[in-house]
Amino acid sequence: MRVWRWILLLVIVATLAAFGWHWVAEDPGYVLLRLRGWRAETTLVAAVVILLLAWALLVVSWRLLRWPFGAFSRRHRRLSQQRMGDGLIALIEGRHGDAERDLHRASRLDSLRGPALLAAAEAASRRGEQGRALEALNQASQSAPQAARVLRARLLRREGKPAEALALLVPESDKGTLTPGGWRELALAALAQGDIRRAREALDPLQKSGALGSRAYAALEASVLTAAIHAAPDGASLNTLWSQLPKAQRRVPAVIEAYARRAASFGLTLPAMDEVESALRREWSPLLIETYGTLAGDDIEARLRRAEGWLDAHPNDASLLLTLGRMCVRLKLWGKARQHLERSLALIPSTAAWEALGDAFAGQGDAEQAQRCYRNALAFGRGGVVTPLAQRAQAGQPDTQPIAIEERNEHGVPRLRG
Repeated sequence: MRVWRWILLLVIVATLAAFGWHWVAEDPGYVLLRLRGWRAETTLVAAVVILLLAWALLVVSWRLLRWPFGAFSRRHRRLSQQRMGDGLIALIEGRHGDAERDLHRASRLDSLRGPALLAAAEAASRRGEQGRALEALNQASQSAPQAARVLRARLLRREGKPAEALALLVPESDKGTLTPGGWRELALAALAQGDIRRAREALDPLQKSGALGSRAYAALEASVLTAAIHAAPDGASLNTLWSQLPKAQRRVPAVIEAYARRAASFGLTLPAMDEVESALRREWSPLLIETYGTLAGDDIEARLRRAEGWLDAHPNDASLLLTLGRMCVRLKLWGKARQHLERSLALIPSTAAWEALGDAFAGQGDAEQAQRCYRNALAFGRGGVVTPLAQRAQAGQPDTQPIAIEERNEHGVPRLRG
């Protein structure tokens, strides 16, 4: 289709050129130039062509005359660009002193002044030279005021001054003119300062900008919402906040976990359990299954039966086995508790599993093994060496190897293992 358009355009141009040539040929015009006895006669078309050629010759001559004088500026531009590149590479490699030196030299070129000074401020900050960083930002604010403001807020937040960072960004946020990086810094500074309202207000423009990837935004959103839930002063305020959250935010596992624990602390155990169970029915979450086993309540036996039903679908889930072990400890089912906890430790060792296993041994009156488990819990948390349990305590231990789960295709037929 595009070929036919070009052919049609060429035909139209050729037609217009043919008619134009005949029109000019009938009367090419007449131009007479006379100056101090000198006279020149030509046609209008020739005069126009001569003027165009003369203009082109003047432009070429002017550029040739300027070329020697522009050699210094071209060298300056080339060196500044090279120093900019070297400075950025040094910044990434951690050679912050070299980076700061090269970037300050690159800032002498007007077109690179803003970016070079911003990068130099970052390099100075990483060196711990906060005074030099702020000085570079003061200079950069003349060329890139918004970027300099965001970077200044970031440096203040890193120094443990979230109040100053927040005060720097609030005027622009009230106008709605903050950049995506500014909204992110506003949310982080507000979180550090405890201003949950402003942190939540920053989420919507940040999400619309798409500046953060889905994973990074989800982590920031979960942190803000979790802080908002923890800040709820009573059960009524918590339920009001929870009901006002969009459905998508009420399905984030970390947010559900925070709500369940906060609600349980206010005595709202039933709503907390309902949210956790509904979330587990929608999507399995090791975080929520651990929460399910640690929440207080008198329905521990019913919860144990429900959790044991999940074991068929998730036989190799260490978090589920830890939850079962904890609930068995609370019910003083010491033998079942040991089975679940020893299997959880065999799959994925953890401090919580060692601690719960110590509680099981203590409940059985085996103080020596309980103390060993508690020491292992401390050692594992600190990255130390874990001491195996005594063989007499391991007698009759069930198989802790992962259970092979039967795989079926979309028609329900078991898959053959090659």
